[in-house]
Amino acid sequence: MAKDFMNYSGMVQDALRGVVRQALTRIATQGLPGNHHLYLSFRTNAPGVDIPEHLRERYPDEMTIVLQHQYWGLKASESEFEVQLNFNKLPERLVVPYTAMSGFFDPSVQFGLQFQPTGEEAPAVRPATPAPTETASLSTLHRDESVEDRPEPETPPPGEKRGEVLTLDAFRKK
Repeated sequence: MAKDFMNYSGMVQDALRGVVRQALTRIATQGLPGNHHLYLSFRTNAPGVDIPEHLRERYPDEMTIVLQHQYWGLKASESEFEVQLNFNKLPERLVVPYTAMSGFFDPSVQFGLQFQPTGEEAPAVRPATPAPTETASLSTLHRDESVEDRPEPETPPPGEKRGEVLTLDAFRKK
């Protein structure tokens, strides 16, 4: 296979991050419409991520946050977003560059994106010890729940498929 000097894969990743940027910009100005809520996953060790040290220690590689009922001060700029969330009933400010994003999911419409790290944003190599990761549960948070209070995700029954990746070729006209 020929070398991709155009970096099409990187262009697609940038374009998909633009979808996240547009969604967060709209939410920052208009709020979350209807039943929409977002799960935003990001690499905590990526350059430019600004989170409290206790969260970085608890989630050294990846973290997923939920924007639904209890978030404040959402700001979406060209290169990053900023939001304030409660962790253990304490408000904390998070700043996340879009290049640190690893996933975006809106369960109300079953829309999701996964992002691949590029060379400059790839996480540093860590020891083989598994670290806890904040995972996205499909259950809806109640107004008085925070990310820390969310129940563990359910394991699908044997034989049931979840999270299946589909290619768009099946839907294209031939």
